[in-house]
Amino acid sequence: MNRPLLISCLLASAGSISAFAPPQSSTVSAIGHRRSITPLFSAIVPPPEERSDANPSTKFGSPLSDGLKEANRWSIGFLKGTIFDTFFAGEDRAYARFYALETIARVPYFSYLSVLHLYETLGRWRRAKYLKFLDRFLAQHIAFGYYGVVILSYLINPIFAYNLNQDVEEHAFSTYDEYLRENEEMLKGQPAPQAAIDYYIEGDMYMFDEFQTTCEMRRPKIENLYDVFVAIRDDEAAHVETMKALQTELDVASIHDGECESTKMINYCSLLNKLDCCLRCLSKSSAYEGAPTLFSIETTTRYVPTVNN
Repeated sequence: MNRPLLISCLLASAGSISAFAPPQSSTVSAIGHRRSITPLFSAIVPPPEERSDANPSTKFGSPLSDGLKEANRWSIGFLKGTIFDTFFAGEDRAYARFYALETIARVPYFSYLSVLHLYETLGRWRRAKYLKFLDRFLAQHIAFGYYGVVILSYLINPIFAYNLNQDVEEHAFSTYDEYLRENEEMLKGQPAPQAAIDYYIEGDMYMFDEFQTTCEMRRPKIENLYDVFVAIRDDEAAHVETMKALQTELDVASIHDGECESTKMINYCSLLNKLDCCLRCLSKSSAYEGAPTLFSIETTTRYVPTVNN
């Protein structure tokens, strides 16, 4: 589950209490027609039989013939024989050959990801089926245009591209903040989707920490839907700070790279977070049902040790 998909699912469903109702096939409208209702949880995690886009190869690709596979193999062999075995031959050229290999080999992964992002923007990949046509049309075409604007801007002046996105993130923050103020009571009465719990609490928090610009460690409280939107709003605030920092600094510090004074505490708390996940898994297992634990999950997640420098 990626964050944009999580947010789109929440925004599409949070405004309606019926979206959080138990799964049901249909309901009767005021004029007597039956219309289907897709609960939020089903929208985020569709049934296995509906996950036709689980693999880009099966959704967009087609099986290769032996001839095409052989053509691929021949082209790589040709590149190896004409360039690598010529310009990078000899024991003293080994490191230069390694550099060339790694420089070339990393390109496809960026290419794959770029195309999947584009497909998702255009609705060809992980399409949000519950959005209205006009909403989807506007969002996708604005995003597609913005994609080109950002690429061109970054080529000309990265600072301009960062500053432009800072304004976008500030708008996103204010949008979520206004929504929270206007719908606080309703949101606090709704449960937090499992997708949000997985993302903010029970998942691997290493990459979540990497996304933070400052050395302050964030651990959002996720007890209801209101907390989920608070966490998303605070994500946008973190994005604003990142865009600001990138306009002035060549490198943004990571809480994992040893530059933060609180690195020891963060590493310790990361260990506690992994232990928290283990305890949660054990508590859900029937084999450990009723088994005593050494300390509570709440104590594990909220205890902050004293670090001696």
